[in-house]
Amino acid sequence: MEAETQARFELRTRIIKALAHPTRLFMIDELSRNERCVCELTEMVGADTSTVSKHLAILRGVGLVQDEKRGVQVYYKLRVPCVLNFFDCVESVIKANASEQLRLVE
Repeated sequence: MEAETQARFELRTRIIKALAHPTRLFMIDELSRNERCVCELTEMVGADTSTVSKHLAILRGVGLVQDEKRGVQVYYKLRVPCVLNFFDCVESVIKANASEQLRLVE
């Protein structure tokens, strides 16, 4: 594999790894509806602020979300809503697998 191709796949891997956690997927889903402050996400997730902030830092680090400080609060929003297309694809795989498994038991 060429170095440029390798680098492109490594970048893709970083983004996919950032999504590979239920809490981060939940936060992406919530941010697809509206921007949220860390305090709101903390309450929704049911974890402490430090944990939620670490998850958000991972998502921000790969460019999926962006933040804006307003007074003492930090608000997050999706930077690239196209990530939701990936969710649609994942759902299609789940449905295809379920249909196949159902056919096997019928």
